[in-house]
Amino acid sequence: MCARRAFGPPIFTARLRTSAADFRVVEELDIPFSGDGEHDYLWIEKTGANTGWVAERLARFAGVRIGDVGYSGLKDRHAVTRQWFSVRRSKPVGWAHFAAAGVTILDQHRHRRKLKRGAHRGNAFRVALRGPAEAHDAELHARLERIRSSGVPNYFGPQRFGRDNGNLRLARRLSVGEGVDRRRRGFAISAARSLMFNAVLDARIRRGDWNRLLPGDLANLDGTGSVFPVAAVDAGLISRCQRLDIHPSATLWGRGAPRTGAVPAEVEQRVAANLPEYTRGLEAAGVDAGTRALRVRIAAFEWEIMPDVLWLGFSLRRGGFATSVIREIADVMDSTTA
Repeated sequence: MCARRAFGPPIFTARLRTSAADFRVVEELDIPFSGDGEHDYLWIEKTGANTGWVAERLARFAGVRIGDVGYSGLKDRHAVTRQWFSVRRSKPVGWAHFAAAGVTILDQHRHRRKLKRGAHRGNAFRVALRGPAEAHDAELHARLERIRSSGVPNYFGPQRFGRDNGNLRLARRLSVGEGVDRRRRGFAISAARSLMFNAVLDARIRRGDWNRLLPGDLANLDGTGSVFPVAAVDAGLISRCQRLDIHPSATLWGRGAPRTGAVPAEVEQRVAANLPEYTRGLEAAGVDAGTRALRVRIAAFEWEIMPDVLWLGFSLRRGGFATSVIREIADVMDSTTA
């Protein structure tokens, strides 16, 4: 499904990730380390390595089960990324002697609890879009300023759907009652919900109200999972939405969906009717409905237009995808998939 852009056609064509250094991600984690306890927290920089692969090597080096290794989120393989891992151990581990290709331990701390998935606040990105950016200087500046002030559609990125949409094929297997192993079942459910959310967001962009509240919406408080129902839209809510303090949200499909009402619910029900194989699978899987903001605010947004490259720097809250920002600027050819 082709996701609609909010701000018009892409301004130029660019190459993404011509090298790992062109895509840098730094995890933002706010944990006051206790300084004691049975978990080593390791601040790791990795290049060209999957998060899961790094976790396996940490477990092997420490002589523990893979379940004793924690991390907050999966980071791109084709990038230079920094993130925290925790390793539970019963005796001291000589991390200074740890070695794995493309992996460097930058810092370590002790803590009493394992690092849980989704514990990070967000991620900071520095991305190079290589193409004739300088030829579109004025148009680019206008587009980038608009993104800074307005945010972008909060689409799930293509990595949610797996290579060649493999996770969506798993989701369709779930819908007809075929067996899917426990680990891959989670990927299937996530992909199905992501596809349906993206379709709702696409419909709201087509309507022109993806970034403003409607009666029946659930308003999402920026930076939190908190939502509240919107019975009527008054001047105060309009002002808060314009300031990016709150955002309209849509249902993550499951039991009890849709969670919205009035027109937003009608939009979601039409999408669900067009994707029955995924609604059936999610409801049969016993997943409860959730919500996700339709818009994401871009923090610390900066850019540098140079000959044949546009450098972007920005931060996104947990769950935001860098691709949602990039696609509003350029038509991208990802060198990792070309």
